[in-house]
Amino acid sequence: MSSNSFDLVVIGAGPGGYVSAVRASQLGMHVAIIEREHMGGICLNWGCIPTKAMLRSAEVFHLMHRAKEFGLSADNISYDLKAVVDRSRKVANQLSQGVGFLMKKNKVHSIMGTARLSGKGKVEVTSAKGVQILNAKNIVLATGARARELPGLEADTDLVWNYKDALRPQRMPKKLLVIGSGAIGIEFASFYNTLGADTSVVEVLDRILPGEDAEISAFAQKQFEKQGMQLLRKAFVKKLDRRGGKVTAYIEQDGKLIKEIYDTVISAVGIVGNVENLGLEDMGISVKKSHVVTDAYCRTSAPGIFAIGDIAGAPWLAHKASHEGVMVAELIAGLNPHPVKPESIAGCTYCHPQVASVGYTEEKAQKAGYSVKVGRFPFMGNGKAIALGEAEGIVKTIFDVKTGELLGAHMVGAEVTELIQGYIVGRKLETTEQDLTETVFPHPTLSEMMHESVLDAYDRAIHI
Repeated sequence: MSSNSFDLVVIGAGPGGYVSAVRASQLGMHVAIIEREHMGGICLNWGCIPTKAMLRSAEVFHLMHRAKEFGLSADNISYDLKAVVDRSRKVANQLSQGVGFLMKKNKVHSIMGTARLSGKGKVEVTSAKGVQILNAKNIVLATGARARELPGLEADTDLVWNYKDALRPQRMPKKLLVIGSGAIGIEFASFYNTLGADTSVVEVLDRILPGEDAEISAFAQKQFEKQGMQLLRKAFVKKLDRRGGKVTAYIEQDGKLIKEIYDTVISAVGIVGNVENLGLEDMGISVKKSHVVTDAYCRTSAPGIFAIGDIAGAPWLAHKASHEGVMVAELIAGLNPHPVKPESIAGCTYCHPQVASVGYTEEKAQKAGYSVKVGRFPFMGNGKAIALGEAEGIVKTIFDVKTGELLGAHMVGAEVTELIQGYIVGRKLETTEQDLTETVFPHPTLSEMMHESVLDAYDRAIHI
């Protein structure tokens, strides 16, 4: 095989692309990966990882203020925003370099540059070395997505921020407006609110975290409001007037126009796929609402070309992208992988309290025609949660009455983004309520609440 010919060329080195490249190499393929900006993509450099580093700083800051509850003392508690951001960037850079190491270890040919499809089995790459054509038996599009910008609400890096601006703030907001209450918006609202910003969140739908179970959203809302956030639901920002170092937001809610002045606005109104300048049209690849149309195996309408991760649509999650990357590599290698099922992919939001879920919400299960049994268990009934000083939360489980199948699980509270994995494995193994009931959970742990929630669905809970 010539130096410019590959079994697989991957465009984009985010959590979908680089994982796909590694798996393909493990399966004996000659692989190239092209990245235009930084190894690890948005998730590792400007999303999942740096936000968690910053949220960890906020969590420690919050706990320091609670020192007296734990028999401790801490005086003159403060923070250095620059140091918080520097730590976040250091964590991201360390992991980005790690991805580069993985490419070398797995003998993946890495090119920093931009790529576009230039004919059947051909990828044109423009880099610092000039333009070259790669021949590819198979191509994976893993170019990800970027922040959606609404007319009049565009980020300007000064007064109106996008996610990148919010991850490297030049100042601490005093009065902050967050537009959008999905995972990204709520995580930034939680971070800045914890550090002392007077924070408001605007959500166009009737509840915050609208993708979550309604009961979980309502519980989270109460916790956020206790922390001092103002949450405006069924509201939208009509206009932002930027002048004199301030932003006047015109917010419509219930037919009334609210006019409020902020020093900072964060726009978190969704994402759009990076489908431009890839040559998709020339290859006859279907695109709908800024995302490449694929089948269950991530195949596009062009033979030998696949699309994975955010560019291929919801759910826009790094772990979904990674598993799609593995699935595609195995499919190309002639194996028989199972398609990635969106309803079996968990969503996690790392605000305080955390939110995590997998499968059907109660409403969606009922709309799908299931008769359901629902169990709930509060953190207040769990010894470990009380010992941790984290007694605010709930675990909710949903079962099919006829079969006992676990249809969905939804949580809000401390460490639920770690706990949810138990239910994910359960769904993958087609667990029933009987399997979960007969499982012995260790004591004292937060995981015991997962057991009790199952028991509660069948009127067998012990500790409530």
